[in-house]
Amino acid sequence: MKMGLTIATDADLPEVVALVNLAYRGGDHGGWTREDYIGGTRTTVAELRADIAAKPDARLILLREDGVLLGTVWIEPAGEGAWYLGLLTVQPDLQAGGIGRRLLEGAEDMARSLGGGRMRMTVVHIRDTLIAWYHRRGYVLTGETLPFPHGDPPRDDLSFVVLEKAL
Repeated sequence: MKMGLTIATDADLPEVVALVNLAYRGGDHGGWTREDYIGGTRTTVAELRADIAAKPDARLILLREDGVLLGTVWIEPAGEGAWYLGLLTVQPDLQAGGIGRRLLEGAEDMARSLGGGRMRMTVVHIRDTLIAWYHRRGYVLTGETLPFPHGDPPRDDLSFVVLEKAL
């Protein structure tokens, strides 16, 4: 069994998109990342390509075991020594098995090695279980909120809360 973190290439993007859309918006799985409060797809290959092109210092990190994609996480510089973390995704049937924690720790280690002193992220304000998971890993609410411009149709009753952790 070979498991490791790698940086995504363009060839990985279709597989990444399939996993992200399954974990966040797909089917009726019991995974706790599922965003059943909004419709539509979470991302597309074109969107990821555009994000990568627009943010060349960002990293889309993959975790594979024996070639099988288990999860993803995105990090990008956010200024003033901070890095932004997003797109933390784990195969729904493997959630609660430590993969998310491994991806989070790998992303934090990579940001730290690139000069990061803090990690920041946004979480939809109604995701109490997810916010509590990040709290257990050292993240704290900053008191900042941001609008939630997503959804099909867009939802104006949702917002993001900002969490942060010193690296």
